[in-house]
Amino acid sequence: MESSPLIRVLDMHTGGEPVRVIQEGYPRIPGETILAKRRYVKENLDHLRKLLMFEPRGHYDMYGALLVEPSIPGADLAVLFMHNEGYSTMCGHATIALGRYAVDQGLVPKVEPITEVGLECPCGLVKVYVEVVGGKSGRVSFDSVPAFLLAEQLRVEVPGYGPVVTDVSYGGAFYALADAAQFGLDVRKNRVRDLVDAATALSSAVNRELAIEHPVEKDLGFLYGSILTDGRERPGDGPSANICVFADAEVDRSPTGSGVTARMAARFQRGLVSIGETCAIGSITGARFTGQVQRTTMCGDKSAVVVRVGGQAHYMGRAEYWLEEGDEIGKGFLLK
Repeated sequence: MESSPLIRVLDMHTGGEPVRVIQEGYPRIPGETILAKRRYVKENLDHLRKLLMFEPRGHYDMYGALLVEPSIPGADLAVLFMHNEGYSTMCGHATIALGRYAVDQGLVPKVEPITEVGLECPCGLVKVYVEVVGGKSGRVSFDSVPAFLLAEQLRVEVPGYGPVVTDVSYGGAFYALADAAQFGLDVRKNRVRDLVDAATALSSAVNRELAIEHPVEKDLGFLYGSILTDGRERPGDGPSANICVFADAEVDRSPTGSGVTARMAARFQRGLVSIGETCAIGSITGARFTGQVQRTTMCGDKSAVVVRVGGQAHYMGRAEYWLEEGDEIGKGFLLK
């Protein structure tokens, strides 16, 4: 039946956020570095991203992970992340899922009680720690790339909402962070559509006001999305909740691993948390990740921190996909 290469995938989720792990069907990806590989798939194989992420095989908020050959010391495997708009530089929920995947698929030797996995992401090497009990993988945590607060308490004018104060922070990707109350919203009570509209408007406002540059890699210098929070920023405030809206208004069902990293970096550099303090951050599904600043470091010439983020991923199923000859709609479409 198939008239295109057969693509095999394994579907997982972390806190309700999908991770479609592509196992077979892609050609070998050339490139001496992970960022070169990212550019190659963007320029040459983007039709396959649309085939797998878009409807009718996926949906507007689908997320995928393509394993490629690692290119740096310490990496057991390397990954390109994909979504409705393109290819992200970091993804915590997918990293958590890939930790279990690497252990269960035998990509690394299984060690109890903790198996370490070196995962090369477009933003750099991420150390992943997978709990293994009785031969079974469980909860996963990872140590972030150097994370930092780029702009503290930046005031922007958001059309339709008025002035908003936001932090812009990097956790493998850049996010604008703002209390949803500034928009007259509550991340626990308001409908998702209203939160998405506010977050998207915030991203546009920040992009107009702030030139975003990464101190080391030019390809990492862009605003990935906005995170609206419940305003709880200190550990003593209790578990916090947030919603992350990234790429082309895509909604993360999980608390967002790179977002938790960015929030913890902002909290630390604003003096709201200390090294070793554990914070719980939840999402719109009720899933929770933990975040803990491990140590200080540098990212180029900027003071930064390494954050450990933990969560749980689950398997859902397997599938085979292809494109039948003459199926133009099957190449992929999105309803916005």
